[in-house]
Amino acid sequence: MVVNVVSIRGATTVENNHKSDIIEATKELLLKISEANKLNKDNIISIIFSSTKDLNSEYPAKAARLLGYTQCGLMCFAEMDVVGSIDKCIRVLVLYQGNIKQKDVKHIYLKNAKSLRPDLSE
Repeated sequence: MVVNVVSIRGATTVENNHKSDIIEATKELLLKISEANKLNKDNIISIIFSSTKDLNSEYPAKAARLLGYTQCGLMCFAEMDVVGSIDKCIRVLVLYQGNIKQKDVKHIYLKNAKSLRPDLSE
């Protein structure tokens, strides 16, 4: 069996800068990424989160911990503040070790974040 390390990207947006909005949107994104790619939680190496400057009431990584991602590395960063970019956006980069090939990875973009990757369809 060949084991690869792949990167899986995703993003979502929230309506409000509230703890519950950030937690629920991040949970939804992680669950959809996991489902679409048939991920085994034990094979996740790390998840890197970024959020726009207008989201500062909660760490998106907390949602991952609540979903049971306790053995992988989780880090949160501030997204670059680019003029004209979308607001209230949470992005993720999942590093995964398994038998999936990079070309078969399904990246997931939800809500207003779909505009970041119009080339992808859900």
